[in-house]
Amino acid sequence: MPAPPAAAPVAERLRAQLLTGPPAGSAAEVTRRLLAVQAQDPRGVRLSVRSRTSGLRAAELEAALGDRSLVVSWLNRGTLHLVTAQDYWWLHPLTTPQLATGSARRLAQEGVSPRQAEQGIEVVAAAVAQDGPLTRAELRERLDAAGVPTARQALVHVLMAATLRGHVVRGPVHGREQAFAAVADWLGEPPSPLDPDDALARLARRYLEGHGPADGHDLARWAGITLGAARRGLAAIGDETVDRPDGLVDLADRDAEDGVPPPRLLGPYDPLLLGWVSRAAWVGEHEGIVTTNGLFRPFALVGGRAAATWALSDGTLTLQPLERIRRDDLTALRADATDVLRYLGLPDRELVVLTP
Repeated sequence: MPAPPAAAPVAERLRAQLLTGPPAGSAAEVTRRLLAVQAQDPRGVRLSVRSRTSGLRAAELEAALGDRSLVVSWLNRGTLHLVTAQDYWWLHPLTTPQLATGSARRLAQEGVSPRQAEQGIEVVAAAVAQDGPLTRAELRERLDAAGVPTARQALVHVLMAATLRGHVVRGPVHGREQAFAAVADWLGEPPSPLDPDDALARLARRYLEGHGPADGHDLARWAGITLGAARRGLAAIGDETVDRPDGLVDLADRDAEDGVPPPRLLGPYDPLLLGWVSRAAWVGEHEGIVTTNGLFRPFALVGGRAAATWALSDGTLTLQPLERIRRDDLTALRADATDVLRYLGLPDRELVVLTP
């Protein structure tokens, strides 16, 4: 009979994720540590930064997107991620070639022929190169004028195809929307490309910085690469890592762990739920935090695991406990709710706690 799986290294991973220990000082510092932060939910990515910093405001992330130090692009697993401009250059060629087949399939499903897809990519690339960063609505107008389908999800997948080709990234925020910018104009000349093996080694090292301890299965799942490639990357940095009794590896110079953080409100698609094959250590029996259609709900972390979900609507933050929460933990969550509203630039309101 096989031995039961070892317990997840909760304290160590919380420290790697910047949820314990000294907070980061900027959105860029959070992004560098985690390497890539899932960003298809605009509020979610901002809250991922908030929970790992202290005293910042969401506008600081928007400023970093505007000054070209941070960008958003379709990378790991074919999902939008926030990365530093420097990391974009090597993550893009490492994690996007394998997405081309899926992209072509989705375009066909949305009624975009191969000829129309190529035309759409050309239209998008030319528009942002000529007229600077453009919003999705502005690019839709250009594509409609060229006769490229944009109905339903066709527009999104044409934009994704142009991104995978390396023509565009999401850059500055225009109004309430992040605009698409030409890679060459927005980020300048690319650095010398990395050798593929060197890129895998860098990926493994940087992944462990923000997610260790972990193993090849975890890295492959997170980055959207093959298990063989993940193992090669980890093997390449073997002199920088230590093997643990539980079969995981970590960086040899890792600081000591700090236990669990005080009660904290984490946003939708928080990196804590996306970094490893299993999220059981964080959600326990509350698996509904991740819905069957792939939505990652905002949740309250109490004692290092999920104890409630929460929502923010019309400026009011509402907490729905999933189990009994002690009074002092609720007090801490009320204080953190105040900080969420401050961070987002919303008026302070009392946290509404629903009956479990």
